[in-house]
Amino acid sequence: MSAVLLQAQPAAAGGSLIARAEDWLGHCVEIPAALLVVGEVLVLLAGVIMRFVFNSPIPWSDELASILFLWLANLGAAVALRRGTHMRTTALVSRWSPRAQAWAEALAVAAPCLMLVILLGPMTDYARDQWVVQTPALSWPDTVRAAAVPVGGVFMIAITLLRLARLGARDLAGVVLAIAAFAAVLYFGSGWLQTIGNWNLLIFFALLVGAGVLLGVPIAFCFGLATVAFLLCTSSTPLSVVAGRVDEGMSSLILLAVPLFILLGHLVEMTGMAKAMVDFLASLVGHVRGGLNYVLLGAMLLISGISGAKTADMAAVAPVLLPEMKRRGNHEGELISLLAASGAMAETIPPSLVLITIGSVAGVSIAALFTGGILPGVVLAILLAVLARLRSAEVAQGHKRAPMSVVGRTLLVALPALVLPVLIRTAVVEGVATATEVSTIGIAYAVVAGLLIYRRFDWRRLYPMLVDTAALSGAILFIIGMATGMSWALTQSGFSQSLAHLMTSVPGGKYGFLLVSIATFIVLGSVLEGIPAMVLFAPLLFPVARAIGVHEVQYAMVVILAMGIGLFAPPFGLGYYAACTIGRVNPDIALRRIWPYLGALLVGLLIVAFVPWFSIGLLG
Repeated sequence: MSAVLLQAQPAAAGGSLIARAEDWLGHCVEIPAALLVVGEVLVLLAGVIMRFVFNSPIPWSDELASILFLWLANLGAAVALRRGTHMRTTALVSRWSPRAQAWAEALAVAAPCLMLVILLGPMTDYARDQWVVQTPALSWPDTVRAAAVPVGGVFMIAITLLRLARLGARDLAGVVLAIAAFAAVLYFGSGWLQTIGNWNLLIFFALLVGAGVLLGVPIAFCFGLATVAFLLCTSSTPLSVVAGRVDEGMSSLILLAVPLFILLGHLVEMTGMAKAMVDFLASLVGHVRGGLNYVLLGAMLLISGISGAKTADMAAVAPVLLPEMKRRGNHEGELISLLAASGAMAETIPPSLVLITIGSVAGVSIAALFTGGILPGVVLAILLAVLARLRSAEVAQGHKRAPMSVVGRTLLVALPALVLPVLIRTAVVEGVATATEVSTIGIAYAVVAGLLIYRRFDWRRLYPMLVDTAALSGAILFIIGMATGMSWALTQSGFSQSLAHLMTSVPGGKYGFLLVSIATFIVLGSVLEGIPAMVLFAPLLFPVARAIGVHEVQYAMVVILAMGIGLFAPPFGLGYYAACTIGRVNPDIALRRIWPYLGALLVGLLIVAFVPWFSIGLLG
């Protein structure tokens, strides 16, 4: 026994040392990331105020915001890696034995470390080469901005190395041997891979990416590893090009709206604005059979117009409504099914982050997407409401209609909150402000409303909210950066032309193309989630849609809703498991009950696909 204790003491000390190092590193990343979120809000809000109030625009505000944004994206990606919040799927791995799961978890740490180590040198070279480029307004060397890419890489490498140091020797050795064996196969087979032409795309971008995703490796790093492996094995292209494409994908000014709308969603929940809207809807229709189902759908439509993030929407609505819905006799599996379906329903409601992403990568007007996204969401909401009523016959009766005095009081309380989604949509659609600018206006409005109207503003939650915003933003933006590099590699190989030819040759003209797109994006949405799938395929497919006569806004709505169905469809859809987690319900309980709701969503999607007016009728 004493020998065992003597051997265990150094291990425990080593573990404690690693834990302290991880905590210290976490503070080094999280504090600057939180400050960068605040800095972005202040810089952009100052620019908006000076331009619209004092008619004296700040010439360098957008440029400084762009510099801060790239640093936020890369440090946020490091925070997400430390917290384990990078998007990944574990549906397959979770069914394995504990021994195999431990190996897969080790791989999920080692694979990102390998990719980052390979790219660190090229990232550094790219940042150094940007020294000769000066920013237009501030006249700073562009290295000040581009250095964010390698610095974020260094932090992420340090995080993964500390995680690897925690692994058991057996798991670490098994993962290293597996990666080394696979690398050797690619190295010695590189000559053959070059001789088979574009068939090698199937190996790198289908088999390699698919295997990585199914094994639980974060999706962004699957994209990056596949791109690096493809370029190393089949071309002489320097990897600094990948660093440039990652920078390009993460630097779009349109994407500045992503962290700001995420922060806005947190503020709406914290200040009680979300609860005020839900209480008002409940006073209107809460007394009818299935009335709270309608409240849930209406709340998701309203709150989607504020936060832009579906997980934030569900997290704001579910704690307010689900306990009362259960008390009224609803089966918890039915509630989670409706919650998940409403998340997919609201994917097109502005300011959806997927809409903003499409506008960035496919060159579609954000204002047009915000206008076109409303009616498709309403169509799906009506179908879900009809189905929810048909399936709510078991709900207990006897709930009284709220007196008009109660309705009026809840309306008065909710009115400041109800103004916010109208303000956001109107400002963007009328051209008063961009999606990024209106998000800062919304943040300022939410802070003022929380402090002065609702008198709910928990300052202790502010720092965790800022860090959560940085982490989620970094995870999203890092995927976009890596997917941009992967999309570039696919385009350089001629894949886009082959895909365009294949899609245009589908029987049935544009309707055949739409049906194939629906099937494709449902599958992609269940495996890759909406944003990475859209970044990867939108630049390839939107030109095809335009060429065969499908309006780009309608096509955007079709693929977004298709991806939403995939995202919330078990067994692979991550959104389904997010809904179960938020509702504190075992996924198996809702598994049998969700299919009618997904069927209603599919019917609504087909209506949107075959009746273009629902997408473009309001464009004028």
